[in-house]
Amino acid sequence: MGMFTKNICKFITASSEDQLTTHCFIYETDVNIMAKPLLLPYNRILLIKTGTFQFRLGQTRCTGGPGTLLFAFADEQFIAEGDEGASYLYIDFSGNRSQTLFRRFGISEINRSFSGFDALIPFWQDSLFRASPENIDIAAESTILHSFSKLCSSTNAANALIQKIVDITDDAFGDPELSISAIAKHLSYNAKYLSHLFKEKMGVGYTEYLRTHRIKYALLLLDHDIDSVKNIAALCGFSDPLYFSKIFKQVTGISPSDYKKQKR
Repeated sequence: MGMFTKNICKFITASSEDQLTTHCFIYETDVNIMAKPLLLPYNRILLIKTGTFQFRLGQTRCTGGPGTLLFAFADEQFIAEGDEGASYLYIDFSGNRSQTLFRRFGISEINRSFSGFDALIPFWQDSLFRASPENIDIAAESTILHSFSKLCSSTNAANALIQKIVDITDDAFGDPELSISAIAKHLSYNAKYLSHLFKEKMGVGYTEYLRTHRIKYALLLLDHDIDSVKNIAALCGFSDPLYFSKIFKQVTGISPSDYKKQKR
């Protein structure tokens, strides 16, 4: 019986150089202040509480609503344009560990906005409102790290969602009506969100991914001398054989008919 225990032990290796310094923890409700251009002196993690925002961050733009978690970087111009009654919380931070966290979670100028974190809002509020001058640094740091830990769960969920899209594509690429919009409807997601997520994770847009997938199958059929070009087009999800031939040549550099001749 001594071999069994309910204890859970998870050991952590930390670097003495892994420093995270917090500078302020703010609940911002004044849209006029938000809209003023600001050159950020530190990195910033921001959580939208209410309303809709459009952020201008350097050369990029991001939009978000309640539960959107956003990252901005030191020496970057920051402008937040929100509707009446909009509000957000943010923490400015710096240190070697901030760069380590950014690399670990793949956060960059093109991957900085994450939706679906409504559950973090009460935690952020409670951390800020309960903090005192004696422990505000601990409250701010723990809020940042807690948010990153949730981001990890979100990343796993996003990877699972991408795998669903890939599986659906493998099963249904022969359907001419297949598109990211059709998949989004099937999975009850926003099409723009899925399109952005797919390109972010796969490094290629869904339309190009689907097209390449279809052409690979067409090559397989042609390699086995199966059926006519017209029927191969239909089997690969192209309702127009001429369009299929055009795309095939764009991808392979040769027409389907010439490819068949070469194989023979």
